[in-house]
Amino acid sequence: MQDVFSRVSLLRRPGILARAARLGARNYCRKRDLRRILGCGEVPKPAAAVMRLLELEEALNTARKAGEAGYSMIRHVEVLIALAGEAACLKARSKTRTAVPRDRRFPAAEGAAPCP
Repeated sequence: MQDVFSRVSLLRRPGILARAARLGARNYCRKRDLRRILGCGEVPKPAAAVMRLLELEEALNTARKAGEAGYSMIRHVEVLIALAGEAACLKARSKTRTAVPRDRRFPAAEGAAPCP
């Protein structure tokens, strides 16, 4: 798990992407958003989700740097938002070593309406 945390913490992206991801992470809901982003029926465990999101993000970043026509900044921000949310969920799990909290959004979303 430490490898996952170090990979996430070593990400360096342009300020506009990082800021958009930080702001979007406030409303991240893993049940709703992760299915759509990963295109899967079952929501994977946080560690598996982070690894898949890291792979997706790496491909998107390579496309961004290459200036590919198919690159979508919106998709890139969505993946970064999910990555931040899943890393926070994984971090919370590793700290408490208990059941996952009901609201699995990014900690910045505390006080907001519960995740559907």
